[in-house]
Amino acid sequence: MIEQNFIRLYQDSFREHWALPALTNYDTKESYTYGEMAADIARRHLLFERIGLKPGDKVALLGKDSAEWCMTFMSVITYGAIIVPVLPDFNAADAASIVTHSDAKYLFVSDKIWETMDPSQLLLLCGAVSIRDYTVFLDRTEGGLLSQEVEGLSRSFSERYPSGFTAEDIRYAEVSNDDLILLNYTSGTTGFSKGVMLRANNLAGNVTYVKDRDIMFRGETILCFLPLAHTYSCAFNFLTPLTIGVHVYILGKIPSPLTLIKAFADVRPSFVIMVPLIIEKLYHKAIAPKIKTPLIKFLLRLPVLRKVIHKSIRSKLIESFGGNFRQIIIGGAALNDEVAHFLYRIGFPLTVGYGMTECGPLISYEDHSLWLPGSCGKSLSIMGVRIDHSGQERHSDSGDVGEIQVRGENVCLGYYKNAELTAELFTPDGWMRTGDLGTIDSLGNIFIKGRSKTMLLGSNGQNIYPEEIESKINNLPYVLESIVTERDGRLIALIVPDRQAIEHKGISPDQAWAYIGRCRAELNGQVGAYEKITAFVRHDEEFEKTPKRSIKRFLYT
Repeated sequence: MIEQNFIRLYQDSFREHWALPALTNYDTKESYTYGEMAADIARRHLLFERIGLKPGDKVALLGKDSAEWCMTFMSVITYGAIIVPVLPDFNAADAASIVTHSDAKYLFVSDKIWETMDPSQLLLLCGAVSIRDYTVFLDRTEGGLLSQEVEGLSRSFSERYPSGFTAEDIRYAEVSNDDLILLNYTSGTTGFSKGVMLRANNLAGNVTYVKDRDIMFRGETILCFLPLAHTYSCAFNFLTPLTIGVHVYILGKIPSPLTLIKAFADVRPSFVIMVPLIIEKLYHKAIAPKIKTPLIKFLLRLPVLRKVIHKSIRSKLIESFGGNFRQIIIGGAALNDEVAHFLYRIGFPLTVGYGMTECGPLISYEDHSLWLPGSCGKSLSIMGVRIDHSGQERHSDSGDVGEIQVRGENVCLGYYKNAELTAELFTPDGWMRTGDLGTIDSLGNIFIKGRSKTMLLGSNGQNIYPEEIESKINNLPYVLESIVTERDGRLIALIVPDRQAIEHKGISPDQAWAYIGRCRAELNGQVGAYEKITAFVRHDEEFEKTPKRSIKRFLYT
């Protein structure tokens, strides 16, 4: 059990950082200090109290990222209730199913999303309220109690705090670290959503680990542009910064390259939390075409000029992310191998971590100064990691590859109302099965090979990891993304051409595809005999993705 009580972290932080800026909506510039945020939380607590919400009840939260979203989340957990954040990318029917499955009594929802929902699919709800301004969308409470209390909330708040709300008034519920505090529904690549049960201790493990490593400091800024309803962004763009006195800017819109470049320049974040897709696109579109020209290739062979070129690229990259950060932390998916090694060579301050929703999310991390390309750091001090080789023994080339299994403070309780899947999640001796395949070197660095569900078995019993081959395909000119799969006993690659790159080059889609096709021989020269691709199959539309931008592979394999 983590010694520091999770809820006390926020009670202490909000008192200590009362006058500092806490949350800002980047698009509207609406800003809240830690004191103003605490007052809003207290207002919501009063509403919860008056409508009879009890500790342990569940409250769903569905809307785009915003300061108000964060304050709603925080108000629920500091009251002692259980928060159920729902990704706004889910369609209305799926979102309704999650809200119902979670047994949520109340729903805080954005106005636009509520317009798409059918109240008849939300029969367990007592009420639905606007995240932003407390507008009551649905009231099934006895005698319309919810509407009455919302209408009189300002008066009730003034009566409760006649001298005004102060730092000394911040008193949060007694919530044990052992208590269930968060139901997070996955948006996985392998099918349906599962409600991951996370205790306060799981979140405390993530938050205190980062807090103790001095990755971020009081008064610094961060730009949040990843979905807060996902544990990765929630833990490190929101929950951790608010225990330290960091100022969080929330983008609140689709993070297009142009939008991000401007936001980074405006906010100048002290550190950056992101997924691989953004930096991979930057590399393939802005860097790779320049460094792969004959002249630059020649110049890079000269040690003195190589240092000059690398320094110039590094400086321009750093400036594109605001120019003020100490490191970029990549998570959510594997970073392309070519991209990782190039950024490492030029000394770009980047590191890759590893986690999953079931660990809230962090499993491993390493500071950028010690990070090895291809790895995802070392396991946290509060986590144990092992490689399980059972099920791999029959394969002749398995080597040290096995399933990554973990245990420790960050591991969840299991899946809500799904005893069967919960039992499958854990080994008989209590380790959690990640479903990922990998190795651990002598220094403790973790290297992920791929998902156990995506691993293919070659004709002679060899293990084939599609993600490794896809990484090489994605580095080919005019390729946006790919999926390697098996059809009729042969390996094929589904490939989405990069329309922007093709248009920029001024060639036709057919010319680009012909060039991609000719690259298959080059690719097959880089892989083992059992990994050779027999055909490239053109796929003109981008693959459907989860909200964290991972491909929904189950739709194509």
